Amino acid sequence: MERNIPELVKQLTLEEKAGLCSGADFWHTKAVERLGIPAMMVSDGPHGLRTQDMSQTDRDTSIKAVCFPTGCASAASFDPALLRREGTAIGREARAVGVGVVLGPAVNIKRSPLCGRNFEYYSEDPCLAGEMAAAFIDGVQSQGVGTSIKHFAANNQEYRRMSASSDMSERTLREIYLPAFEKAVKKSRPWTVMCSYNRINGVYASENERLLTGILRDEWGFDGFVMSDWGAVADRVKGVAAGLDLEMPGSGGVNDAKIVAAVQDGTLAEETLDRAVTRILNIVFRAADEAAAPCAALDLAGDHTIAAEMAKECAVLLQNKGALPLKKGSKVVYIGGFAAAPRFQGGGSSHINVVKADSALDAAERHGRHIHYVEGFPADRDQRDEKEFLAAVEAASDADTAVIFAGLPESFESEGCDRAHMRLPESQNNLIARVAAVQKNTVVVLHTGAPVECPWADDVASVLCMYLDGEGVGEAADALLWGDANPCGRLPETWPLRLEDTPCYLDYPGDGRTALYREGVFVGYRWYDARKMPVRWPFGHGLSYTGYVYREPQLSAPEMEQDGSVKVRVSVRNVGARAGREVVQLYVSDCTGTAGRPPKELRRFVKISLEPGEEKQVEFTLTPRDLSWYCEEIGDWYAAPGKYKILLGHSSRDIHATLELTYRSDKLLPLTVDENTTLGELLADPRTAAVIKEIMQRYGTALNGGNAGGEGVLSAEGSLQMMEGMPLRGLVNFGGLAAAQALPTLLDALKKAVE
Repeated sequence: MERNIPELVKQLTLEEKAGLCSGADFWHTKAVERLGIPAMMVSDGPHGLRTQDMSQTDRDTSIKAVCFPTGCASAASFDPALLRREGTAIGREARAVGVGVVLGPAVNIKRSPLCGRNFEYYSEDPCLAGEMAAAFIDGVQSQGVGTSIKHFAANNQEYRRMSASSDMSERTLREIYLPAFEKAVKKSRPWTVMCSYNRINGVYASENERLLTGILRDEWGFDGFVMSDWGAVADRVKGVAAGLDLEMPGSGGVNDAKIVAAVQDGTLAEETLDRAVTRILNIVFRAADEAAAPCAALDLAGDHTIAAEMAKECAVLLQNKGALPLKKGSKVVYIGGFAAAPRFQGGGSSHINVVKADSALDAAERHGRHIHYVEGFPADRDQRDEKEFLAAVEAASDADTAVIFAGLPESFESEGCDRAHMRLPESQNNLIARVAAVQKNTVVVLHTGAPVECPWADDVASVLCMYLDGEGVGEAADALLWGDANPCGRLPETWPLRLEDTPCYLDYPGDGRTALYREGVFVGYRWYDARKMPVRWPFGHGLSYTGYVYREPQLSAPEMEQDGSVKVRVSVRNVGARAGREVVQLYVSDCTGTAGRPPKELRRFVKISLEPGEEKQVEFTLTPRDLSWYCEEIGDWYAAPGKYKILLGHSSRDIHATLELTYRSDKLLPLTVDENTTLGELLADPRTAAVIKEIMQRYGTALNGGNAGGEGVLSAEGSLQMMEGMPLRGLVNFGGLAAAQALPTLLDALKKAVE
């Protein structure tokens, strides 16, 4: 329905305008009945609806809904099409129960494995996180329901998340913590964005004008409204001025009155308030119009089936020495409380009230598996019972295979607090070690929202990571263990050997006031690869019951121009005996000599299905942005001209093909030439390299203190490279009076070269 929103805004009183900028209650925006402005309902969450049951007074009492794989699991699929399917299902459920905006996806980067909310986030890599977020948004919004991508930005810890300042360089912010939001905003246009609690370089996200207006709207073209996380507002008037449109859940009128007073005393321009109201009304009426159209009936049983199918695609086979898949008819014992009561979702605001949740024991019984079960340890706490331990060890020694279902109890990781360490409960580690000592075919199935230390990894045969795989986790685990499905997930984050190896170990989570991001852009695999550090399992890793060969890698052209692109192609063949799905990952490596760049960075990926013996060619398109890093000096992305390597592989540490690309560009970074500029900087820059060589040949005798041969250390090219760290002023000390006389001429020639 067409509406004249500017005219509606004119008819609103000042008090009504201020009121529209805050929630009516915990889950609804305000209505203005006299002007026909409806309320809009919002709901958590990123992997299923946590919608309040309005027949109950307790706002935490939610209706029944389907729990899909959480962010940590769904990202492991490396499959945007799967995320689009998940989003579509959640969007359908939202439409059916009257929700206008789903509060998700959550795309913050996994800076440390300890973050209590990592189960909800996608990845340590912004390329993967951005693609997954964009696909999820497309799915939800295809059903006429909006999304609220969150938490904008740099919300990477739960410890004092409402006040701590994430302090980092502009380059770090732009390369690591903003690109996932940028990709999703530009590609999928979410209806709303949710700002985070924390401060960023000292300024609260809720009143950060540069973030909410300068970057989000002016640079990226976002045209929806920005809402606060629940209780994230610090100064409401500053927030409106900065671009925070809607406060949730509201302050009982306190902040509304502050907005009115600020407009009346001229502190806040009414035009600014009108702009916020307009943005909100655009989405509220859009949601109302969509809600008025017919929609599909709620089908929780059908969505449960989707969740179970997704779970199979998201699980990651981390290690396999032949114990998997389990052989039908063999003697198998299941050990661990997670076999009967799996942990399949995280705690906090995204906790879903499910209709049913499969366990591996349920699925085994349903499919007629002949197994024996021993609890061994409970799923909800760290508890050791020696009688149970002995029963588990005895059963394992008497079986052909022992499958231990382990993981983190919910009390170990949840929204609102960070993990204290990276270990499993001690009771679990101890029992795994004892079982592995008597059973060579020990399989560990993990249910965690983030990496854990695995001190027993070298002693067990196989490790299957289910992450927190939604309510279909039991059916999925059963299918993968027994070979009815082929594992095809990949790790969206590096699993380090120990917590002390992590990039931010010395700085995480900070002193409570400030979190220093001193690791800069070296987050996740960028850090481990730069330091050539061993890890338990690398980013992108995941095994299969079949094998793949990469063939005929090629570039469409050996060079890329600054305003052009190139295509990268490679053929992948399934050389195994069963169908499977391979994730082809493309990384870019800068070989130009630019300082401070990670060894490789993910830029593209694709997941393909292959029957036994089948071969397919995949194609990627790369642009100069894919070669670039963010240069603070010019305030923009920059790629140095020169050589780059294009790496194609199965993980960040399993590269199957390497191609060389030359980038041609006349765009060069500013170069300040003075007495402190080094010879290395001048030799590396094509504008000055030839000049300095020519000048130093011309003045070779003078610069070498009068050496008659003219072939002293400064005039020989090899010696120039040896002395590349020397500043120009060092020539005076090295060459004496003659060099001092030649230096002004040299500086003048160099300055002209860079003008």
